[in-house]
Amino acid sequence: MSRASKLTLAATGLGTAGIVCFVHWAQEQDRAAMHRGVERDMEKQRIRQERQAEFEMQKRLEEEYLKLQTVHSTTDNANPTGTNTSTGSL
Repeated sequence: MSRASKLTLAATGLGTAGIVCFVHWAQEQDRAAMHRGVERDMEKQRIRQERQAEFEMQKRLEEEYLKLQTVHSTTDNANPTGTNTSTGSL
Protein backbone atom coordinates (compact mmCIF):
# COMPACT_ATOMS: atom_id res chain seq x y z
CA MET A 1 0.00 0.00 0.00
CA SER A 2 1.23 3.44 -0.78
CA ARG A 3 1.82 6.11 1.80
CA ALA A 4 -1.07 8.25 0.47
CA SER A 5 -3.54 5.36 0.75
CA LYS A 6 -2.38 4.62 4.32
CA LEU A 7 -2.87 8.28 5.28
CA THR A 8 -6.30 8.32 3.64
CA LEU A 9 -7.33 5.15 5.47
CA ALA A 10 -6.06 6.53 8.80
CA ALA A 11 -7.84 9.88 8.25
CA THR A 12 -11.16 8.26 7.38
CA GLY A 13 -10.84 5.87 10.34
CA LEU A 14 -10.13 8.75 12.74
CA GLY A 15 -12.92 10.82 11.19
CA THR A 16 -15.36 7.95 11.58
CA ALA A 17 -14.31 7.35 15.19
CA GLY A 18 -14.69 11.08 15.91
CA ILE A 19 -18.17 11.15 14.41
CA VAL A 20 -19.23 8.05 16.40
CA CYS A 21 -17.89 9.59 19.63
CA PHE A 22 -19.65 12.89 18.93
CA VAL A 23 -22.99 11.18 18.21
CA HIS A 24 -22.66 9.12 21.40
CA TRP A 25 -21.88 12.28 23.42
CA ALA A 26 -24.85 14.13 21.85
CA GLN A 27 -27.19 11.25 22.73
CA GLU A 28 -25.98 11.28 26.33
CA GLN A 29 -26.56 15.04 26.52
CA ASP A 30 -30.09 14.66 25.13
CA ARG A 31 -30.87 11.88 27.58
CA ALA A 32 -29.57 13.97 30.49
CA ALA A 33 -31.66 16.96 29.35
CA MET A 34 -34.80 14.81 29.16
CA HIS A 35 -34.09 13.43 32.63
CA ARG A 36 -33.73 16.96 34.02
CA GLY A 37 -37.11 17.78 32.46
CA VAL A 38 -38.68 14.80 34.23
CA GLU A 39 -37.11 15.86 37.53
CA ARG A 40 -38.37 19.42 37.03
CA ASP A 41 -41.89 18.14 36.30
CA MET A 42 -41.83 15.94 39.40
CA GLU A 43 -40.75 18.91 41.53
CA LYS A 44 -43.57 21.06 40.09
CA GLN A 45 -46.04 18.28 40.82
CA ARG A 46 -44.77 17.95 44.41
CA ILE A 47 -45.10 21.71 44.96
CA ARG A 48 -48.60 21.70 43.45
CA GLN A 49 -49.64 18.87 45.79
CA GLU A 50 -48.20 20.71 48.81
CA ARG A 51 -50.09 23.86 47.87
CA GLN A 52 -53.29 21.89 47.34
CA ALA A 53 -52.89 20.23 50.76
CA GLU A 54 -52.29 23.62 52.37
CA PHE A 55 -55.36 25.03 50.61
CA GLU A 56 -57.48 22.12 51.86
CA MET A 57 -56.19 22.64 55.39
CA GLN A 58 -57.00 26.37 55.23
CA LYS A 59 -60.48 25.53 53.94
CA ARG A 60 -61.09 23.14 56.83
CA LEU A 61 -59.81 25.71 59.33
CA GLU A 62 -62.10 28.35 57.85
CA GLU A 63 -65.09 26.03 58.13
CA GLU A 64 -64.23 25.22 61.74
CA TYR A 65 -63.78 28.88 62.62
CA LEU A 66 -67.10 29.72 61.01
CA LYS A 67 -68.75 27.08 63.21
CA LEU A 68 -67.22 28.62 66.33
CA GLN A 69 -67.84 32.30 65.66
CA THR A 70 -70.37 34.47 63.92
CA VAL A 71 -69.05 36.31 60.90
CA HIS A 72 -70.96 39.02 59.06
CA SER A 73 -70.12 40.01 55.53
CA THR A 74 -69.26 43.68 55.14
CA THR A 75 -69.94 43.66 51.40
CA ASP A 76 -73.63 42.72 51.71
CA ASN A 77 -74.56 45.61 53.94
CA ALA A 78 -71.93 48.33 53.63
CA ASN A 79 -73.88 51.04 55.50
CA PRO A 80 -76.55 49.60 57.84
CA THR A 81 -77.81 53.02 59.05
CA GLY A 82 -78.66 54.25 55.57
CA THR A 83 -76.87 57.56 56.05
CA ASN A 84 -74.31 58.89 53.66
CA THR A 85 -70.88 58.92 55.28
CA SER A 86 -69.01 60.53 52.40
CA THR A 87 -67.36 63.86 53.03
CA GLY A 88 -68.06 65.33 49.61
CA SER A 89 -71.36 67.00 48.70
CA LEU A 90 -73.15 67.37 45.38
